[in-house]
Amino acid sequence: MSKTSNTEIHLVNRPKGMPTDDDFSFVEKLITPLEENEILVKTLYLSVDPYMRGRMNDEKSYIPPFTLNEAIAGGVVAEVVESRSEHFQQGDIVTGNLKWGEYSIAKEQEIRTVDPTVAPISTHLGILGMPGLTAYFGLLDIGKPQAGETVVVSGAAGAVGSAVGQIAKIKGTRVVGIAGSSEKIDYLLNELGFDAAVNYKEDNFAKDLEAALADGVDVYYDNVGGVVSDEVMKHLNRNSRIAVCGAISSYNLTEPDIGPRVQGTTLIKNSVLMQGFTVGNYSTDFKRAAADLGKWLQEGKLTYEETIVDGFEQTIDAFVGLFEGKNLGKQIVKVAEPKYANI
Repeated sequence: MSKTSNTEIHLVNRPKGMPTDDDFSFVEKLITPLEENEILVKTLYLSVDPYMRGRMNDEKSYIPPFTLNEAIAGGVVAEVVESRSEHFQQGDIVTGNLKWGEYSIAKEQEIRTVDPTVAPISTHLGILGMPGLTAYFGLLDIGKPQAGETVVVSGAAGAVGSAVGQIAKIKGTRVVGIAGSSEKIDYLLNELGFDAAVNYKEDNFAKDLEAALADGVDVYYDNVGGVVSDEVMKHLNRNSRIAVCGAISSYNLTEPDIGPRVQGTTLIKNSVLMQGFTVGNYSTDFKRAAADLGKWLQEGKLTYEETIVDGFEQTIDAFVGLFEGKNLGKQIVKVAEPKYANI
């Protein structure tokens, strides 16, 4: 191993509103010698995800906040450069929750190998990774869609939402997607086969949504929250189910997000189930879900899009772009090409 230093991205300020470059710092760190059962990996692709914004706040949540002046961590696909573990060898392609850095030192239990022959390795940050698993469990365990029902997905052109809609189609439902541009609406209808799609940025959003939901909503997969969800909830059927996955509309607000109260007028009146979740709730079932997702992908029942930004130095721009709606499908940063792997 000839390289002795590594560049990491540290969180240096807790953002107020939308994150800016001033909240982060690119820091040069020495690569220390490996200890027993440690593996040095070179980052090939790293994931930027909306949930990371919540971890930048110093508040109690389902996962601890990022520590100031330390490296941010997230989903990474990497190549093993050097190993002191009998389970990993140079050239292995691995994935895990690792530092935003050009290199990382990982413990054996922090990474797992991926088969680069099944699908492009970047998919392990998207359709075959956390977003795909999130879509799978939220829809199937909470939403429980039945053939002939109507499933509505907000943030439908993102990594999670696009997978939700496709899985819902596999289950025989009618799928309505909500997204924020004409390009994304076209993608949902003509590439993913959604039955209807509505642009929430259009002035006539409420009327267009009402027209698309003539038979109401049986399952709502909520990635967005805010005024979009307020409109969807006006159309909930009796015994409908809401899987609350995210609330990206409020992540950068500096004041509390106050909206309609839905308990009496919506949830009780219609006997609605509304349940929040995180994918970590289902960690013991990841293998089963990954097998289903891989099978559907190979059968052509699932497809995916990736918005890939090239260059480690572009990571912050890629992250902020999530909240500006710039990505179609999974937002990924390409950091390097593999050196030892034959792929």
